[in-house]
Amino acid sequence: MHFSIPETESRSGDSGGSAYVAYNIHVNGVLHCRVRYSQLLGLHEQLRKEYGANVLPAFPPKKLFSLTPAEVEQRREQLEKYMQAVRQDPLLGSSETFNSFLRRAQQETQQVPTEEVSLEVLLSNGQKVLVNVLTSDQTEDVLEAVAAKLDLPDDLIGYFSLFLVREKEDGAFSFVRKLQEFELPYVSVTSLRSQEYKIVLRKSYWDSAYDDDVMENRVGLNLLYAQTVSDIERGWILVTKEQHRQLKSLQEKVSKKEFLRLAQTLRHYGYLRFDACVADFPEKDCPVVVSAGNSELSLQLRLPGQQLREGSFRVTRMRCWRVTSSVPLPSGGTSSPGRGRGEVRLELAFEYLMSKDRLQWVTITSPQAIMMSICLQSMVDELMIKKSGGSIRKMLRRRVGGTLRRSDSQQAVKSPPLLESPDASRESVVKLSSKLSAVSLRGIGSPSTDASASDVHGNFAFEGIGDEDL
Repeated sequence: MHFSIPETESRSGDSGGSAYVAYNIHVNGVLHCRVRYSQLLGLHEQLRKEYGANVLPAFPPKKLFSLTPAEVEQRREQLEKYMQAVRQDPLLGSSETFNSFLRRAQQETQQVPTEEVSLEVLLSNGQKVLVNVLTSDQTEDVLEAVAAKLDLPDDLIGYFSLFLVREKEDGAFSFVRKLQEFELPYVSVTSLRSQEYKIVLRKSYWDSAYDDDVMENRVGLNLLYAQTVSDIERGWILVTKEQHRQLKSLQEKVSKKEFLRLAQTLRHYGYLRFDACVADFPEKDCPVVVSAGNSELSLQLRLPGQQLREGSFRVTRMRCWRVTSSVPLPSGGTSSPGRGRGEVRLELAFEYLMSKDRLQWVTITSPQAIMMSICLQSMVDELMIKKSGGSIRKMLRRRVGGTLRRSDSQQAVKSPPLLESPDASRESVVKLSSKLSAVSLRGIGSPSTDASASDVHGNFAFEGIGDEDL
């Protein structure tokens, strides 16, 4: 998850008191909350008491006198690095102290009172599920409420997640991010003030072997089935005419498990597809469509005068990756920090083992670069859990001092309509060599020259899992 503090504001104090500086904390480029230095210092002190000073990153020191504009900008940069470092630390970033601070700050910034509301959550096929929640309910609360409404068992909740999406004119979803434990879903979606943004329930694992756990339950089977039918209709899963005929026959017989078994054999089953973007693969400014799944990033591209091609990048061959952002200044001059800037440009870059002893950087430029990074991290996490013999099965969290409100009514997952004939305009995808030996890729330098160490996500699977283990 990408934290940033791109701007500061001078604001009037409470009851007309002296002015103070407010720092706008953005998550994935969207305003999450507005906080003062003293609030962040209080968070730091609380974390220090719980975990010790040696665990925490450096926090910008207090100043005796008012800050100059240059010092305000310096403090902003230091606080941004601090928030990034805390979030990326497995211990600190997952702590209730850190997450509850961000949830409270989000609710206070958006000025949303705590009250019961109806929240609409969509399934992959567009079906709406209405749940009664509190505006102050965190992501896990809302996920459990949706599971209860659908009658999904507690031990299958961990196989699904809530995603913030933008619904496009054609009805397709553009994924913004997976909702995290430090945010309030109702506040997150309503603060965007646009009907385009929705919350969608979707499976949150990558290895199709986990489908067996989900398909044991009727509701889990229906959710997985509805998502797969939807992905095929959107063209996310690649099917031939003969495969499509077989799938439609199974659908007419309502043979959902057999349908899914066949779907599991198809290219891009269970993948999450992103909007069209550009990459420096296999050449600069090459239009591509990126999909994430099955422990890889897939890039579909159309080379000049050639048919549609696909290159696959395995996460176990990525040594590290990073997300960088840049904001172009208006032409003809400069601007003050956070004022009058253009649209943020996001890039995902990963260092890839092209062949033995040959690492190369590949860059994807996309507004969804942060979401791609989140997918990479979750795929790595899942691989490491599997290698250690662990399980992603998650039991219902038991809270102290209260239980989750559960509705007596249960909402069934509706069966999707029959598959339509595959789009004849879709061309078959030819897969490039796994080593990409015929493709020349442009390097972008080493992480030590372009970004600080905290900006780079090291990949434990690169050292811990070889291709022979997969």
